Amino acid sequence: MVVIGFMITACDDSRVYEQNYDFSERYWLMAEKPSFDFTIQDTTLHYNLFCNIRNSVAYPYSRIFIRYSLQDSSKNELKNEMITSFLFDEKTGKPFGSSGLGDIYDQQPELLRDFKFNTPGTYSITFEQFMRTDTLQGVLAVGVRVETSAEKK
Repeated sequence: MVVIGFMITACDDSRVYEQNYDFSERYWLMAEKPSFDFTIQDTTLHYNLFCNIRNSVAYPYSRIFIRYSLQDSSKNELKNEMITSFLFDEKTGKPFGSSGLGDIYDQQPELLRDFKFNTPGTYSITFEQFMRTDTLQGVLAVGVRVETSAEKK
C-alpha cells in the first residue's frame, strides 16, 4: 500500500513531487529498496529533496542510516550518499518529528538543498536502510519530497 503524503495541506506551491512507500508489516527489510520516479521540467529552478520517514516508538534505535541513489533518465548516477537521522533523543528517548497519530512520528531529513537538475526528464531515487539488521522494526514508511527552492539564483 502506498501512502500519498504524511501531511495533508490545502495549498503547497513549492511541492513538485511527494510519494511514500508504506511497509505493511511495520518493518523495513534490508532487501526492500523503495524507488520513486519523478519528472523535472524546469531546469532554471533549484530544488530541495527530502527523505520522508515515518516511524513508531517501537523503533529500537535513536538514529537511522539510509543510503540513497539519485539517477537521471539515462540511469547515470548523480548522487549516492548516506544520511543519518536521529529519530529519538539519545539521552531522554523522546521522539523527534511531528506526530498526529499517537505513537507514530514523521520526519523529513534533508537530502539535497538548492540542487540544480541540468536536463529536463524523469529522475529516480532509491532508498535502502543501512542498519546492521535485516529486519528494521518500527519503520512504517519511507518516501521522497521534491520541492522548489525558495532561494533565488
